[in-house]
Amino acid sequence: MASASRDGPGRPVPRRAVAHGRFPYPRKRSRRRIHDARRVALPTSTFTGHLRFALHLHRALGVPVDQPTCVSPVSVASALGLVGMGAGGRTRAEVDAALGGLDAHAALLAEATRPYDEDNAVLAVANSLWIRPDLPVRQDYLRQLADRPGAALREAPFATDPDGARDLINADIARTTRDLIPKLLDSVHPATMAMLVNALYLKVGWRHRFPKTTQAVFHAPGGDREVPTMVLTETVGYARRDRWQVVELPAAGDVVATILLPDGELDESAVDEALLEVDRQEIELRLPRLSVSSRFELIPALRALGVDELFTENADLSELADAALYVSDAVHESVLKLDEDGLEGAAATAFGMRLAMFREPRPVATVRVDRPFLLLIRHRGTGAVYFLARVTDPG
Repeated sequence: MASASRDGPGRPVPRRAVAHGRFPYPRKRSRRRIHDARRVALPTSTFTGHLRFALHLHRALGVPVDQPTCVSPVSVASALGLVGMGAGGRTRAEVDAALGGLDAHAALLAEATRPYDEDNAVLAVANSLWIRPDLPVRQDYLRQLADRPGAALREAPFATDPDGARDLINADIARTTRDLIPKLLDSVHPATMAMLVNALYLKVGWRHRFPKTTQAVFHAPGGDREVPTMVLTETVGYARRDRWQVVELPAAGDVVATILLPDGELDESAVDEALLEVDRQEIELRLPRLSVSSRFELIPALRALGVDELFTENADLSELADAALYVSDAVHESVLKLDEDGLEGAAATAFGMRLAMFREPRPVATVRVDRPFLLLIRHRGTGAVYFLARVTDPG
């Protein structure tokens, strides 16, 4: 495993800080205004890396092309980045490669997930570390976590009351997501030592509201059917590519909805080619109202992206805690709705961690020392035997 951080062995976090979800270090104040002049200038390669991660993740989830699906790459990348921040060695290298650079991706997410709550635009974010009370978390890790949007540190009774721990985490996610995701976790294993959770909620209004809705035919894979269809005639972003029409609908909060409409079959392998610059043009847009949600176990998909050691007992999470942790569970859920007024979406991702070499609890063994036995008094570190006795009568 990687060498310990400069703080030395992980020290337990001050209990008052944990109990109240506070950090023992100052946190950066989150700027709640959307229009902050001090925007972070990010290189194009950072955006490209995030888009590549989003598309690769979507494909790796393996949902058949004729079925609806929804995933939040921002939520998955946020949670994976939090885990990667505590990793070392090969474990960190694999996460870094999947995200196209941990540090670069963290800068992008910090810019994209700054919370705000204004007229016609709400973005709520939570990045939470839930720990068992006796887990020695590293101080350097907590300092980095404290700088993430919506950071929180809390205890959960994983071992003594796993259902209670599940309910605590689910309730916290439900608060952030405005109850769009009320139950991310079905259960929590009593061997869980920590859980990193990202949750986000986004609700923004269109810059150009749809003034009309009518019934129209949608050509679904399962057959044609009539659905409520919104109609808008407006000058917006538009481009005609080889095999694609691209429409960009602006919304409040610096959000844009990009619609990619193929000429024929939906071929997601060409999506990145379609996401190029668009021109402004007057169009008549007919867009169905929609509501789509999905839930995924993430480990198979992340393994397909090259993240493997993290999910084995060889994982190196030594920068997170002074304990041999590995990720045993990873779950994601997302919800997206579009109507005449705007869009509303929520997502949550959780990575559960256990101790390597954990064994299921065994029945209590009864040992009655009521007959002759051997007794060794030893030095634990070296094995040196101070005393060796054969006890045939305790005297």
